[in-house]
Amino acid sequence: MGRPPTAKPTSFDIAYLAGVSQPTVSRALRGSKSVSAATRANIERIARELNYTVDKNASSLRSQRTHTLALLFFEDPTPDESMINPFFLSMLGSITRQCALRGYDLLISFQQMHSDWHVDYQDSHRSDGIILLGYGDYQLYRAKLEHLVEMGTKFVRWGSVADDNIGLTVGSDNIGAGIQAGEHFLEIGRRRIAFLGDASDHAPEFKDRYMGLCRAMATSGIDANPGLQVNAVSSEESGYDAARALIDRAIGFDAIFAASDLIAIGAMRALNEAGLALPRDVALIGFDDIPAASLTSPTLTTVMQDLKGAGALLVDALLRQIDGQPVERSILPTRLIRRQSS
Repeated sequence: MGRPPTAKPTSFDIAYLAGVSQPTVSRALRGSKSVSAATRANIERIARELNYTVDKNASSLRSQRTHTLALLFFEDPTPDESMINPFFLSMLGSITRQCALRGYDLLISFQQMHSDWHVDYQDSHRSDGIILLGYGDYQLYRAKLEHLVEMGTKFVRWGSVADDNIGLTVGSDNIGAGIQAGEHFLEIGRRRIAFLGDASDHAPEFKDRYMGLCRAMATSGIDANPGLQVNAVSSEESGYDAARALIDRAIGFDAIFAASDLIAIGAMRALNEAGLALPRDVALIGFDDIPAASLTSPTLTTVMQDLKGAGALLVDALLRQIDGQPVERSILPTRLIRRQSS
C-alpha cells in the first residue's frame, strides 16, 4: 500500500493515502489514460492537499535516452518448462548482436500474457523501446498492443504482417512459405495434404501458412479438405494430440504440413505409434528450422526463417521509431530446407 505521510511529501505518500501503487500515482500525475478519471481526480486532490510538486530534475532525467532496448518474451508451452519457444531463443542471438552493433544494451524479460506488462514498461522508463516476441492468442494480445499505441510507446513486434496490424510489425512471408510447402508436396506426388495448426484469426501466422498451402493446392486443381486441418498450438504435446486426432478421423492423408517444428516433432511420435513411416506413408514438413529439426529421425524437412535478417530489421525498425524517422512494416522471405521426412 505504501507508507504513512512524511514531512516532505512524496509520490509514495500520495499512494498510501489514495490506496494505490506508486506507479499508479506517477501515471495519474502525468495524465495517463490508463488511470480511471475517478482515481486520477482523487490522486490530484491528495497531491494538492499535501502541496506536492513534481521533481523537475528527476523528471528530466527520466525523459533522457537510456540507450537500452527491452526484449519481452511471452510464455509458450514447452516440454522443458522453459516456457519459451526455441525459435525465439535462436532469434535472441541476432537481436543481441544487432543491439551491440548499434551501441545499445538489451534488457531481456520473460512476461506472462495475463500480466500488465504493457502498463509496467510504459511507466518504468527502463528502456527507450520494446521488442515483442511471441503472443499466444492474438485476439487477447491485440488489446495490449492497442494500449501501447494509445500511450505512444515505441515498440515493434515479430508476427504476421497484414494491413490491419496494430503498431509496427516485422515477420516472415508466411503465405509464401505455405506455397513452398504445398508445391514441394505436389512435386513428390502427394495430394491428400493435412495441416496441423490453428488456422483462425487467433493465430494469424499459422492461418497465413495454411492459406499458402491451400493456394498451392488450388493452383494444381486440388481442393483442400477441411477435415484434414486440425488445430494445434506450438508444442510437441499439441502436435502429438493433433496428429492422433487426424489419424482417428480416418479420412486418409499422405502428407502433413505442421505450422511449427515443435508440432511436427510431436506429430512424428503419433505417426510412429500408428505404424506410419516417414516419408513412405506420410511426408512431413515443419516450420522454423529449430536446432532439433536436424536431429530427429528421420531428419525434418522444414521452412527456415531468416533469423539474422529478423534481428537486424527488428532493432533497426525500433531505433528508427525512437528517432522519429519514417519506418514501414517488413516481410522476410523464407526457404524450404529439404531433409529426410519428405
